[in-house]
Order: sequence, then structure tokens, then C-alpha cells
Amino acid sequence: MRTLVVLPTYNEILNVELMLRTLREVVPECHVLVVDDHSPDDTAVKARVVAEELGHIEVLERDAKSGLGGAYRAGFAWGLEHGYDHVVEIDCDFSHDPRALPTLLAQAREHDVVIGSRYVEGGHIPRWTWSRRLLSRGGNQYASIVLGLGVADSTSGYRVYSRSALEKMHYETVRADGYGFQIEMTYRARRAGASIVEVPISFSDRQRGESKMSKAIVIEALALVTKWALERPFQRDLR
Repeated sequence: MRTLVVLPTYNEILNVELMLRTLREVVPECHVLVVDDHSPDDTAVKARVVAEELGHIEVLERDAKSGLGGAYRAGFAWGLEHGYDHVVEIDCDFSHDPRALPTLLAQAREHDVVIGSRYVEGGHIPRWTWSRRLLSRGGNQYASIVLGLGVADSTSGYRVYSRSALEKMHYETVRADGYGFQIEMTYRARRAGASIVEVPISFSDRQRGESKMSKAIVIEALALVTKWALERPFQRDLR
């Protein structure tokens, strides 16, 4: 199956080269699209240098920092336009271990959506404080219950989508960002009748560069979940 790894970046100069080299080592059959939000640290420049050496890597540079959701929508559109069968979401900061990707891709042969999950048996989050774990786990449980997701980790950003799932979900109209983007994509996948499976992963905090996640983003995502839950009885299609 033709697979595209979409790698959103913003100020990832410390990570992008190693991530691209690791992906080439671990999944040499996959192509990579770096979607860079005009990083002032020249992440896109570094990515192009590595792409020239390794091949099968493209760099899509956007005009400004426009959020994770926008970067993935642009990456999905590029992947579908260029005929890929599956599209991968993964963070550039190594919080998602690229060496777990072959396991996710194996499941993608049988399922429309594969989620790398911290909250199924075998999932692991080293070094998180109890308060952060409680906020994340509680938020996921809340989203699963009120939206009927049946998914333990709907905020996970380590995923594989089939082409058919993305087309049925009308991803291009998703407007949420950050954690909210991942939850909305899960919600749309479930409503579209996509087959969803969770694969246990170990999630690690970034070691280099600055985190772009905050409690405010999590709280905003939970507010969106409540809004979607209230709208559920009135929704008829995904557009």
C-alpha cells in the first residue's frame, strides 16, 4: 500500500533531520511530506537538505503558523491528490516513537483508522505527573462517553488513516485544532462507519525544543466536545 507520512513542523530544527532519517530507516517504503508553518528557525530549509539526500521526501511550506489541524488538512489533501492509499499522522518531536509505525501500518491493512493509544493495555506514558495524566485520561473518557466514540485515546496524534476513511469523513471541513482536531477526526470517523482500532504505544515528552501544548488547549477541546455532544441529535451528515 502506498503510504504518506505527514509531518507537521514549526521550529523543529533540532528534531527534523533525525526524525526524517529515522523514518527512512524504519519505514523505507513510505514517502514523507513535511508541512512547515514558515518556521523562523529554518526547519523547512533543513528538511529540504535532508530530502535532497534521502529522496521521497517533499516539503510543503505554508505562509504562516496556522495550527496543527490546518497542517494536517493540507497534508491530507496533498496525499489524496497524489494517490496515496494511507496517510500517517506523527509528531516531529519524538513524543511518538517512529519505530512503532510498522505495527500501526500492519493494522492499517485491516482497519480504516489506526490510533496509537496510551490508554489501552500495553500503552505507557513515562514521567507524566498524576495531574497531567488525570486531565488527559479524564478528558478522553469524557469525550468517549458523550460522543459515543468507544475509543480510549481520542486525543492521540499518532494515527494512520485510509484514503476511503478520509474521503468519507469530509476532513476538509474539520475546524478544530490541537487536541480538538484529533477528537473531531475520531468523531467523524465513528459517524462515517469507519473501522477503528487502537494499538498500544509509549508516549514520551519531547527532549529537544519547546512544547506547543498547554492546559488551555485541552480545556478548549473539552468545551468543543460538549458543544458537539449537544448538537448530536440535530446532526444528519458530516459536511
